[in-house]
Order: sequence, then C-alpha cells, then structure tokens
Amino acid sequence: MRTRVKKPEVLAPAGNLEKLKMAIRYGADAVYIGGQAYGLRSRAGNFSYDDMKEGVAFAHHRAAKVYVAANIVTHEGDAAGADDFFKTLQVIGVDAVIISDPAMIMICAAAAPGLPIHLSTQASATNYKALEFWKKIGLERVVLAREVGIEEIREMRRHTDIEIEAFIHGAMCIAYSGRCTLSNHMVNRDANRGGCAQSCRWKYDLFDMEGGKAKSLIPEGGEAFSMSAVDLSMLRHLPDMIDAGVNSLKIEGRMKSIHYVSTVSNVYRKAVDTYCADPEHYTFDPAWEDEIWKVAQRDLSTGFYYGVPTEKEQLFGKPRKIPKYTFAAQVMSYDPETKMATLQQRNNFGTGEEVEFYGPGFVHFKQTVHDLFDENGEPIDRAPNPMMTCRMTVDQPVEPHFLMRKK
Repeated sequence: MRTRVKKPEVLAPAGNLEKLKMAIRYGADAVYIGGQAYGLRSRAGNFSYDDMKEGVAFAHHRAAKVYVAANIVTHEGDAAGADDFFKTLQVIGVDAVIISDPAMIMICAAAAPGLPIHLSTQASATNYKALEFWKKIGLERVVLAREVGIEEIREMRRHTDIEIEAFIHGAMCIAYSGRCTLSNHMVNRDANRGGCAQSCRWKYDLFDMEGGKAKSLIPEGGEAFSMSAVDLSMLRHLPDMIDAGVNSLKIEGRMKSIHYVSTVSNVYRKAVDTYCADPEHYTFDPAWEDEIWKVAQRDLSTGFYYGVPTEKEQLFGKPRKIPKYTFAAQVMSYDPETKMATLQQRNNFGTGEEVEFYGPGFVHFKQTVHDLFDENGEPIDRAPNPMMTCRMTVDQPVEPHFLMRKK
C-alpha cells in the first residue's frame, strides 16, 4: 500500500514574459528563465531586469516562484559584472539562481548572500556524496545530471535531504550533461556559453571513400541521420519520480512556444495532482499522453531512468509520423450571453474548420468554426493575418488565455 506523498514542484521553462505567465496560468509551481547574460540560451527571448520584475510580481501574486539560470562555463573575463547581476536579482526578488560554475557560485554567494543557489545539471551531480558536498557549500538544491537512473535517485535520497530537481520532459542533449563542442567546431558558437546551434540535430550523411571518391552509405531513398536523441517523457512514470524523492519535476524547453509550455504544464499539473491526491488508487489517464503528442516533435523515451538508452532512443532511420497541431488563436474575452469569443489570431484558420479549445485545469473541447468576424464586426471567411483580432461563436464557455489549436 502506498502512503501519502509530498507533492513535488512542477517546474516549467519560460523563454520570455508571455511564456512565464502562460506556464503559471497552466499550473506550473515555478518557472526558470534567463537574463541578458550568463545563461545557456542566448537565443531565447530572455529577460531584461524590468521583465524580471514584472515576472516575479506576477508569479509571487500566484504563489509561484521564479529561478534565473546563470549556468555558463565561465572562461577568463566571462564573469565580469556578475556580482552586480546577482545583487540586482536579489533586489528584484527572484527565488533562486541556477549555476554550474564554482566561480559563479562564489561570486553569487559573496555579492548576494541569502539568495538561494541551485546547482545546474551542467555540473553533472550523479551521486549522494556529490550532493552532500554541494549542500555543505551552502546550496539549497541540485539539478541532477540527466544520466542518472531511478535507482540512483532513490539511493541519493536515502543519504541526503538536499532538494533534488530532475528533468521529466523535453529534448535530450547528446553531450554529457549538456557539455558539447559541436557548435564550437561547426559554426564557432560555444554551446557552453549560450551559443548552442543544435548541430546534433542537423542531417548528416555517411561516406566511404572508394578510389578517392566519396560514396554515400545511405541507400537511395534512405533517411539522412542526426547525432541526436529522441525526447524525454516521464509522464507515465511520475509515481516513480515522486516516490524516489524528487522535489522538483523539470520540463525542458525555454525556446518552445506558449502552445508547448501551456500544454505540457497543464498535463503534468493534472497528473501530479491526481497521483498525490490518492496514490493508492492512482491510474494513468491515456488522455494525458494524447495531449502530450499534440506538441511532440519527436518520439519519446524515458532517457537514462531505466537503463542506458539504446539505438531505439536515437534519431536514426525514418521518424515516426507525429500528428501536427497548430496553435491558431488565444482567447482574449468571452461574452456568455452572445457566446461570442474575441480571439487574437496566431495562425491562419477559417470557417468550416474543426478547432480545439483548451484551458487551465485540463479543460478541452472541440468546436467547428461556424462564423467569423473581423474586429469591426464584418463577416469574414478566414483570419489570415498574424495577431489580428477576430470574433467567433463558441458553444461552450471559454475564458481569457484559453488557447485554440487545429490540425
């Protein structure tokens, strides 16, 4: 018989202010963001100090937390200004910073004493003695290396009470704990200082040299290959993660859309709440998995949690055909008397199409677009322009920030 468990945090990615608000509205207990420097996603939207202030205020008003990633590998000179950066984050009120480099940890601890520090997955923490070391240094939480298994997490929890954060969903990096130099060599962008070009996901060919001539070893009509892995999803195995003692369940993807952030946060929020409310009678709902596939880009696997991945977890061969859903619109308002919803268009849609609305709390329903009007109330057949305002009849009530998607 399973006993009642402590509910872990659902931690979502937020590449900009819009994604931060969407993640929290759709159930995230906390979000992680990047500032204008020191993070590993220099091409994400990232946050100015003013954005951070607004994001932190928004999150704290809803009892959520904001963590800031500052997890670059610092070469000489890279840490210039970091002391002011951490001081400012502390004044803004961020809840923790995520760091991998000991130099940055020292700078943060000296410049902003009391600001919680989480160890980044880039530091490759894979055993309880390492976790105890970081605890003695003064860190509050360790984000585990992605290469650990469930049994290893259980063993760590048996020996230490430091908070454990582990990835449960998203893209997997082929490099050990994310430390890669492919981008450095191919496009002169340092992945360990925020410049990852995702070179592992490019398409490659394999050649044999015959008589000085290159001959492709990929048969005609065959698939070019990448050097990357399929994505991680622990949705079906959340009880294992929670029972093992993971305090924070981390979703990857600061570069992804609000469609992705809202959908994945919504699903994991629902699954975690359901399990923690009654673990003894918990059953997995296939509808959660169906929902995940609506934003999936690749096949899904359990990464290293149940053993070392095989070639089945690599992106070789013909990829599975994944149903494509397009983010079509966001609800701005709804009039229950007329049943008219005002929408902000995000992708082309028109009358006669079947769409799906979804909202926080795992609310979903399908709807045919019977009518459509522009912002002046004139009837139109399609909403073709990005960000245009339009109106349509929606049979069931919706609320602001519900999203609409279509196949």
